[in-house]
Amino acid sequence: MPAHDLTIGVGFGTKHINVNDQQIKLQIWDTAGQESFRTITRSYYRGAAGALLVYDITRRETFENLPTWLEDIRQHANPNTVIMVIGNKSDLESKRQVSTEEGERFARENDLFFLEASAKSAENVEDAFLKTAQTICKKIQSGVIDLSNETTGIKLSAPQGGSSLPSANATSNKGGCC
Repeated sequence: MPAHDLTIGVGFGTKHINVNDQQIKLQIWDTAGQESFRTITRSYYRGAAGALLVYDITRRETFENLPTWLEDIRQHANPNTVIMVIGNKSDLESKRQVSTEEGERFARENDLFFLEASAKSAENVEDAFLKTAQTICKKIQSGVIDLSNETTGIKLSAPQGGSSLPSANATSNKGGCC
């Protein structure tokens, strides 16, 4: 939308997506990256299974802040948290201040996933959530994320007639994923 409310503090939303025929409910906490709320936002990292580090490709200073935000996530989140870097506003190519290659390099050097997206046109927005959720589910299936550990930020729901997505060391009657 051309006009939107700025996030002050923390915004919250939910999104339902399907991963491998499993209904996944994402709980999304938008911390807005504002320095004045940094001490508050750190507490939201503790239960996060995934984190999207979003910068504005038309504002270099937002890209230059990525190392600080990444360090916060790595200090306060579970070490298995899936992190994706997203260059937003890809629809504003003529105003670009950060190249795609710079974003890709930062992600590669920090072992993160990378996408460019446009919240305005919705380009790659769904892909960002889907790729993050798929990676989280792969970590569950391989046993990297232990669902018995409550700090993972993942809660199982009862299966609804379909198969569950158990962790590598879970029993088959544990329930559906996420």
